[in-house]
Order: sequence, then C-alpha cells, then structure tokens
Amino acid sequence: MALTSWRAFNFFDVAPVRLPDGDASPKLDQGSASCIAAGSQNVFVGTPEGSVHLLDQSLKSVRSWKAHDAGSLTHLTQVPDSSYFLTLAEDLSHEPELKVWNLDQTEKKTGHPKLLCTLRVQNQRKTFPVIDIAVTTDLAQLAVGFGNGAVTVVRGDFIHDRGTKQRTVFESEEPITGLEFREAKTTALYIATTSHIRALAISGGGQGTPARTLDERGCAVGCMTLEPQSSDIIVGRDDAIYVYGPRGKAASYAYECTKKLVAVHKDYVLVVSPPKGNFAGNTMLRQFGGQQVDGLMNSSNLTILDADLKLIAYSDKVNGEVNQILSMWGDIFLLTVEGKLYRYHERTFTQKLDLVYQRDLYLVAISLAQKYKVDAVQQNVIFRRYGDYLYSKGDYDTAMQQYLRAIDNTEPSQIIRKFLDNQHIKNLIEYLEALHEEGKATSDHTTLLLNCYAKLKDTEKLDAFIKQPGDLKFDLDTAIIMCRQGGYYEQAAFLARRHEEHGLVIDIMIEDLKWYAEAVAYIVRLGPKDAYDNFMRYGTVLLEHRPIEMTQLFVDYFTDQYRPKKDAVIVQDTTPAQQESSGFGTAAKSAVQNLVAFIPLPGMTVSSTPAAGEQKATQVVETTTAGDYVAYEAPKPRLAFSAFVDHPEEFITFLEALIKSENVKEAEKADLHTTLFEIYLHQASNSKAEEKTEWERKARQLIESKDVPIDTSNVLLLSDLERFRDGTILVSERQGLRFDVFRSYTAAKDTRGAIKALHKYGPEEPQLYPAALAYFTSSPEVLQEAGDEIETVLKKIEEDGLMAPLQVIQTLSTNAVATMGLVKKYLSSTVERERAEIAANRRQINTLRSDTSQKLQSIDSLSTQPEPFSATRCSACGRTLDLPTVHFLCKHSYHQRCLNVAEGQDVEDVECPICTPQNQTVRQIRRAQEETAGRHELFQDALGRGKERFGVVGDWFGRGVMDAPSVTGTG
Repeated sequence: MALTSWRAFNFFDVAPVRLPDGDASPKLDQGSASCIAAGSQNVFVGTPEGSVHLLDQSLKSVRSWKAHDAGSLTHLTQVPDSSYFLTLAEDLSHEPELKVWNLDQTEKKTGHPKLLCTLRVQNQRKTFPVIDIAVTTDLAQLAVGFGNGAVTVVRGDFIHDRGTKQRTVFESEEPITGLEFREAKTTALYIATTSHIRALAISGGGQGTPARTLDERGCAVGCMTLEPQSSDIIVGRDDAIYVYGPRGKAASYAYECTKKLVAVHKDYVLVVSPPKGNFAGNTMLRQFGGQQVDGLMNSSNLTILDADLKLIAYSDKVNGEVNQILSMWGDIFLLTVEGKLYRYHERTFTQKLDLVYQRDLYLVAISLAQKYKVDAVQQNVIFRRYGDYLYSKGDYDTAMQQYLRAIDNTEPSQIIRKFLDNQHIKNLIEYLEALHEEGKATSDHTTLLLNCYAKLKDTEKLDAFIKQPGDLKFDLDTAIIMCRQGGYYEQAAFLARRHEEHGLVIDIMIEDLKWYAEAVAYIVRLGPKDAYDNFMRYGTVLLEHRPIEMTQLFVDYFTDQYRPKKDAVIVQDTTPAQQESSGFGTAAKSAVQNLVAFIPLPGMTVSSTPAAGEQKATQVVETTTAGDYVAYEAPKPRLAFSAFVDHPEEFITFLEALIKSENVKEAEKADLHTTLFEIYLHQASNSKAEEKTEWERKARQLIESKDVPIDTSNVLLLSDLERFRDGTILVSERQGLRFDVFRSYTAAKDTRGAIKALHKYGPEEPQLYPAALAYFTSSPEVLQEAGDEIETVLKKIEEDGLMAPLQVIQTLSTNAVATMGLVKKYLSSTVERERAEIAANRRQINTLRSDTSQKLQSIDSLSTQPEPFSATRCSACGRTLDLPTVHFLCKHSYHQRCLNVAEGQDVEDVECPICTPQNQTVRQIRRAQEETAGRHELFQDALGRGKERFGVVGDWFGRGVMDAPSVTGTG
C-alpha cells in the first residue's frame, strides 16, 4: 500500500529543546558527542575521549566518569527494563573494548557505576569499525556487527563476570548495517547488510543452521529497527518500508524517499530523510538568501507513520541534518548534527479527534478510538457524529448503521425524530428493532414499531418480531394492544399464548376473532385453575354460541371430573394431490386444527418431526381420553349460576347433572334442588300447554321424592310466585294443613279439585264440609259444577251435626245462590229430626222426675219411719239367725260372728259386706266429682270436644260441679 493514499495529519507538537548553558551539560554536536543513547530514566552521552555523561530530564549532567582509557566511545545501550548498561570503545590499533555496568551499584572509592565485566570483542584479528550491537533482554547474549561483514556473538555471565565465549556466527562480503534480536521460543538474530536481510537462529530450535535469507535487498545503516510489541523487524529502503516476521516479509508500505534513519516510538514508525540535494556549490543562492536559504537547503524531513491506521501522523521539515532519533520520556527527540535537539510531543486523543472532525474524517476517528481502546461512551459519540454527518449528506442507510452502533449512549428520540418521514420508515424500523434487541425499547417504541409494520403491511416482519426466540425484548402488553388495534389478532393471540397469558388469548378469540369453538377448545386444555378463571369469565358468551360443549365443561368441572385434554400432532407424508383431494390445508376440519394453525395449544405433544427436504402434512388429532388428573377443589355450584343467565335449558342440564353426581357435597344439594325447582316452574310459566304440563310434571316429580332436601318455605314461596298449586298442595299435605289445601282449590275456583280434596280430607277434617257448603253456594257457576255434591255435603253436615240448621240457612242465604228446592229436603228432615228429639227428651225428663220422686220418698221414709226386718237367715252364712244379730237398712241381716268385727271396734261402724263395694264406688265417684269441680280446664276441654255444649253443661251440673264444697268440723 502506497503512502500517497494515506491521509496526513499533524498529531504531534514540535518544540526546540533549550540545552543548559555552561558546563552543566555536555555539548551534543557531532564533534563533541561520539554517541548518544536513550535510557529508561536518563540520556547517555559518550565522548571521543571515552567518557560517559548521564543526563536527567532537564538534560543536565547528573553523573559522568571515564569509561574507557583508550579509544572513542562509539556505542551505548541500556538493557531494557534493567539497570545494566553497555559501553563500547573503538581504537583501530586494538580490538573493540566492551564493558558492562550496573547503574544501581557504585564503586566505593570513585562513586562511579559499578563495572561488572570488561572484554575485547574479537573479529579474527581484523580491525574494522563496529557498525551495530544488539543485546538480549536477559543479558545472556550480545552480538556485534563489523564493517567487514562479520558478526560476533558473545555468550556468558556478564553480570557476575564468570567468563564469556565468543564466536563469529556470520561472515559476509557486504558490511553489516544493522543487528536486532528477536526473542521468542527460538532466539533469532536478524542481520542486515547492504544487499541482504538474513535471520540466524542462535538458540533453541534451528541453532547451528546457516542464516536464512529473508530478502535479497539490504538497507542502510540506521534503517533497521525492532518493533517491541510484535517483535517484527522494520526495514526502511528508498522505495518503501518493509516489515519482516519469523517467516519472512509480512507487509510493506510504498514510501519513496531516501531514508537515513528508521525508528519506532510506541505504535509509530519514524522515518528521517536527509536533504534531497547538495547545495554546497550554489553560492548564488546562498548569497541571495543568506542563512534562511542555507537552513532550507540542509533541512531533513521527519515522517511519523501509524501503520495500524494507515495514516501519516506527522510530516515536516527539520532544520539541519538529523543525526539520531531518541524515544524517551514518552516523547520523540531528534538530534541534529549541529547538536540541536527537537522534542515532538503527541497530542491528546481529544485534540486528535478535533483535527479529524475538522476534515469530516469520521472513519479515521472511529479507528483512532478503537486503537486507543477508549470507553464505549466516547466511541458512541463518534458514531453519533458520523451518523449526523452522513444524514446531512443524504446517506440515510449508512447513517442509520452508525446510529445503531451508538445505540447504547444515544437518546432514541433524537434519532427517531430524524426518520419519522414515510420515506425513511424502513430505516426507522431498523432502529426500533435494534432498540428492542438491546432491551432499550419502551412501550412507546414498541407501539411505533408495530405501527410501522402496519403501515408497510409487512406481516412477515411482524411475525418475525413477535415470534423471535429467547427472552422477551419488548413490552408484552403494549405489543398485544397494538396488534389488536391494528387488526393483527392472530399475532396478538400468539404473543399472549407464548407468555402464558391465557386470559388474553381467550379474550382475543372471543372479542376479536369470534372464534368461539376455538376458545372452548383452548380452555379445556388448560389446568384447572386457569380453565376455571376463563370459563367463568366468558361462560355466558360461550354458552350462547357453544352451548353443548360449555355445559359439559361446567358439569365436568363442578363435579370434580375435569381433566385437561392433550392433543397429538401427527406428521404424515402427503403429496400435493392427496392434499387437494382431501382438502387438507384449506379449511380447518375442527376447532383444534384451526386453533393450532397459529398458536400452539397447551399440553400438545408431537409424535414425530419431518426431516429436511421432505414434504410433510401436520394434522392435529384430538384425543378421546383426558389428560392426567390435576387435583383441585371443586367450587360451590352457585358460583356458576350467573353464567347461565338467559340459558335456562343449559342451566337445567347443568343442575340435573350435578344433582345426580356423587361428587357434589350434600350441603350443596339443597341449593341445587331448590334452584332446579325454581327453573322448572319458570319454564312452565313461559311455555305453552303441552310443554307447561311437562315442566310442571318435572317440578312435581322433583318435590314428591321423600329424600329431596328442599326447604318447605322455599317450595311454598316459589309455588305461590309461579302459581303452581301442586307445590302448595303437596307442602300443605305434608304438614297436615288440609284446610289450606282445600282453600287453595277454592281460591283458584277449581271445583273439581275442591271436591277431590273434600273426599280425600273430609273424613279427617270435618270442618271442610261447612267450608265446602259455603264455596259450593258462592256462585251459580260453582253451584252448577258441584252438582249433587252439595246434597252429600248437607247430608254429612246433618249426620255429624257439623252446623246448626240456622247456620246452614245463613250460609246458603249469603250469596242468594241456593234455592228452596235445594234445601227443602234438608229442612224437612231436620225439622222431623228435631221434633223426634224433643219428644224423646220430654219422655226422658218425665222418667227422671218419677225416679227422683221415688228416691226422695225412700230417703224420707228411712229418716222418719221405723224399718221392719223380716229376714230369718244370715246373708253371709245362710243359716238361721240367732242372737246376737246385726240388721242393716239395706235389708241384709247377719250373725254378729259372721261380720268379723274386730275386738274393740264399734258395731255401728260396720258396713254391710254385700253393699260395701257399691258404696265405695259411689264414694269414689263423688270424691272424683269434688276433685273435678276445681279443674276448670277439664270443663273447658269437654266443652270444646262436645258436639252439643248445652248438654255438656248439664252433664257437669249433674256431677255437682256447681255444688258448694262441704265443710266438716269436729266438735
């Protein structure tokens, strides 16, 4: 690559270095200083007299000593990263003298650095100048190159001066121009001559083999150097700069100019070119221009190259001929032959960027940032500025690429505003997609991206966006909302399904897609909890469109029989002809196949996977068996009642199934029966004759069962509200409310029902007959419907004395419906019966009066008249009476001995043994009457139970209930 294509910058500031005046520092001109070397902390200056001066950063001499007694110091070098320092002095009459010093140790007598080793470098006893020396970093080997083309390698312990070995490892007819060690697994010595570049292995593998030629061209003295970081050798020739690695030439950069010096500073390659021509004889120019023309004619050129970035970091003239390049203290120093020193200080990264920005060279700025490994924030600033530049030039695609690179530290709104125009919508999509990929998108960004997809109608990209694998990189809720608003319902459902938002999936199916069968198919494949939440939420809607499936789902779940379904995906070989004939791939054959076409069903299993290149058809087959049972607690059935609003038939199916189930708790069955009874009655009231009869039959059959746990009050209430007499009658019968049953018929003007109830309950409830009489004569229509039944009622009333004749007449005359012909027979028989009873009563009265008169006469006779006794035999033993004899007023006589009178007992107190039982009975009856006289409740009870209350009162008078209690006293 030619340097002419490299951009040139001014990344270095140059300033002349003012040397200390007087004797504080040695002179650096070519005549005063025979050699100069840069150390880690000091500058080493060698003099022709063999002395060494150490200069500090202010270039003042801090230490000096006589290093060699004879000869001129021609070479100085410090072992990298150590305190060891080598000096080499040459005297053409002797072999070069090499010394090794330790700068950290001093001689006690002189205070000079400690001399570790002194040796003479051999050159086969030939006196040629030393061109270059090289030393390994461990100071185990050093190489010395001579002008006769020989290279001597010295090995040994230089530090402890335990002896060294020297060997000439290379000889050539061309003079040596440079030496460099390349240290790796194998230590190689690179040797440069005027016509060749060679590599010689001096340790490790390959040691002892001849030098390997890397290039058939050599280089000038000072034009070969080592790049420390890569350990590559850099060689400068007049046509180009070459880089050599362990296998030979690695790279080259065309740069035509005469090169005097080549050096390395950090990542830079420094090239010094001598003055282009010899103007020594041009006296006219010198006389015309004076010193300025003289300096111009003798100026050198310094070029600083950045080979990594392919740019010229600095290029300018240097007044005077450059003698040496020094890299120290982080800067570059150029020393001229006249002893002038120039310092080149590298500008900061920010200053470099400013220079690059001025020329709009943003690619260079990016390369600079990457080379210096600046943080991401600074790099993103460059990307952003580069994007702004490209945007201003109308290169929107490339600008977007830069904005994408700066996405981490750029406010997205600033970029989005630039591309809101419809012409740039694709670029905007690209940026929004990147925001989502980096996880930096907000809900607004998701909304905008989906809107862009919608504008372009790019369903393919929309699908790719929402179906991308891995973690979610956008706001789920926002994406679903936007898909639904844009009409992309299937995509919205896919997103919801993928992230287990089952409620949203079903909502989209029902509210947007109107896929009711698919919604049911989806629900029945969910776990118990998710299924319950969703079918309870959408139960009413789904019952309207899919009543059979939803009713069965309700039944299964509330009877603890719910099992999530699992479907199998069967992959079959299918040719296009078969697909066409079978209709496969056109319209879904079932809700499940339609559903799986765009979202995976819960619990789906795949039986096989089609191989690449094969034409396969996928069919979803619904399994007939349910999946594994997942334990759950069935909720109370009442929670499902609201879902069946406006769906009474499905509700009845649900209730009937739950009542028959053994898994429903007994505590819930009362509620189920009551509700079912209510819905039966509701259906009956809203149905026509035949259907109404059937619903009433079901209601009656439900409550007639003995084990039905329906509360009686509920049956009565519901029956009354729905005017269902059978329910009221049944409850009244069970509770013994027969009169209420009869009254329910009469209230409904159901004469036949009233007659039926009268026949059924009349024998046990006599008061129904007076009520029936009042009802039968309540209206002409009822009287006509009753027919001969009224005579039966009157007869029963007459026979059982249920009503007084006057009461019957009053009842019949209330509504002026009954005629005299209707009651003529009743009245005549009643009068005859009453007359017969009066005659019988009169006869009984006469008999009782006659008996009472006779009893009174007997009492009076016994009290006032003597009673003769004519008995001759003992009433006990039957023998003839003899004295002592005892006679009783009852006409019974006894021997005294037959009475068994106890000793001391008065005979007057003895009763007739034959009449004693009868007398005791009388006394007991009387005693009972006296006791009963004080118990008024018995009297009232008898009044209540008696058919003729006046007779009861007379009877109680006869028992002496009204007599004043007897008072006995002793005196």
